[in-house]
Amino acid sequence: MAGGVAGGMIAEGTRQLKAGKRPKARDMLLTPGNARRVADQLATMRGAAMKVGQILSMDTGDFLPRELADILARLRSDARYMPPGQLDQVMSDAYGEDWEALFYGFEHRPLAAASIGQVHKTMSPDGREIVLKVQYPGVATSINSDVDNIASLLKLSGLLPAELEIQPLLEDAKAQLHDEADYNKEAEFLAAFGDLLADDDRFVVPELLPDLTRKTVLAMTYVEGADIESIATLPQAERDAVMTALVELMFRELFELRMVQTDPNFANYQYNRSSGKIVLLDFGATRRFKAGFVNNYRSLAKAAIAGNEKRLLAAAEKIGYAVGDEDSEYRAMILDLFFVALEPLQHDGPYDFARSDMAARMSEMAEEITNYKDFWRTPPTDAVYFHRKLGGMFMLASRLKARVDVQQLLQQFL
Repeated sequence: MAGGVAGGMIAEGTRQLKAGKRPKARDMLLTPGNARRVADQLATMRGAAMKVGQILSMDTGDFLPRELADILARLRSDARYMPPGQLDQVMSDAYGEDWEALFYGFEHRPLAAASIGQVHKTMSPDGREIVLKVQYPGVATSINSDVDNIASLLKLSGLLPAELEIQPLLEDAKAQLHDEADYNKEAEFLAAFGDLLADDDRFVVPELLPDLTRKTVLAMTYVEGADIESIATLPQAERDAVMTALVELMFRELFELRMVQTDPNFANYQYNRSSGKIVLLDFGATRRFKAGFVNNYRSLAKAAIAGNEKRLLAAAEKIGYAVGDEDSEYRAMILDLFFVALEPLQHDGPYDFARSDMAARMSEMAEEITNYKDFWRTPPTDAVYFHRKLGGMFMLASRLKARVDVQQLLQQFL
């Protein structure tokens, strides 16, 4: 990959020279072709490489070169399938060599493929439509080395800005991957969310099939739904209702359960138009939060709603954020950033995400903060995980052009 990027730089430099231009190194480096080389390599490597690409595109999109960020973004849903022989080996290890006799109509072409495994539709022995989430072989044991290797390639390629400190994100990627590779743990979370939402008519969660679940294969009932983004064409009231339900569920996860599905990938949400229900998928990235973090975040939310700067900073510091010295420019900037990030919480009445420029303002402020590297430090892990979910929900609300009374939803948990 590094060699391909270097070759791309030479070709672009030659092209610009022939056009009478004096090429800059950055212009030669940040070509769509070079960014595509990196993205394609990540996609073929699957596993840890896919997760690093996803985390970089989700968490640092505002700091990455636009060319790289745009192409990395497709890794959230784009993946390569296991070769047939490899799939057969994984299934044989899980169920025995006669595994195909156990299932009827096993579809060898997966419904979806992601960073840890791929999903196949089939029929269970009792005749139900089910899906099997089959883990890529060896992915669990190679996580640490794969993440380190792909990070080295990204640095060698020069496509990441030199000033971007990605080590905390890489450690985050490793921890999340190890959790997601434990299908027994995901099975527990799947069952827990199924129990939690059993009486909520707005949601449907696949049913865990423990008798068919193995260490490398997660079995659950098949639930039909379309991509959540497909509801963008539905009436405003229906979009608002869907997004309101998802935001309320997020607050319920944090403040009641202290157990949050932290992956905001849009592919984890679907919508069944005939039933009007939201389908929840993939609980591998679920995280338990300590009571201390939840209580401090409750204080942060209260302070944001009240517009109380002193209490907001105190709560942020308790959570683990670096807020800078009193009366410093950095502290004033952090305060402004928090108020912008939590703007929907402070808004009285439905917040119109379609008309909001919150993301653009945050992007500008984030760029300014990078100038204060002596003060800035990586946010606490719990905050990173929850803010990824919070940011993902707000991104989805913007995509759906939804209006949500976030403050009213939050008040019941404060």
